Amino acid sequence: MSADKEIRLTLSQLDGYAFRIDFGDALPELLSDEPSPLGNDRGPNPSRLLLAAVANCLSASLIFALRKFKNEPGPLQATVTSKLERNSEGRWRIPRAKVELQLAEGSEAHPQIERVLAQFEEFCVVTQSVRDGIEVEVEVRDAHGTLIHHRGAATP
Repeated sequence: MSADKEIRLTLSQLDGYAFRIDFGDALPELLSDEPSPLGNDRGPNPSRLLLAAVANCLSASLIFALRKFKNEPGPLQATVTSKLERNSEGRWRIPRAKVELQLAEGSEAHPQIERVLAQFEEFCVVTQSVRDGIEVEVEVRDAHGTLIHHRGAATP
């Protein structure tokens, strides 16, 4: 992905809390839904998608860093765990996540493993963006296209 290419997704509500996520290219659509009793458990909810994105990005970054130093890692496994907690206003948030990455072989099989481990997290766009905080601009338009809500001033 090039730095100047805009990332654009379209979400369309199907019913209730279920949304079809269209990635706008050859990728298959994804269904997201809230767990019951709010939704119908037909797909991962946004919290799970966020955690999956963090773990997936860290996994890919570790593989990239290993290969950068001429290693040939076997299949990597990642497990991410988190717990929703209420903030001071009583709203549910994800205050922390733990990602465990399991290599298929011992560390001795990877030359320069110390250098790999010292830098792989920095390659992860998602984790570093979440850690730094993502500024989010929000606009709400009605059926006429009239802007009825605006918050933030992010620039894509």
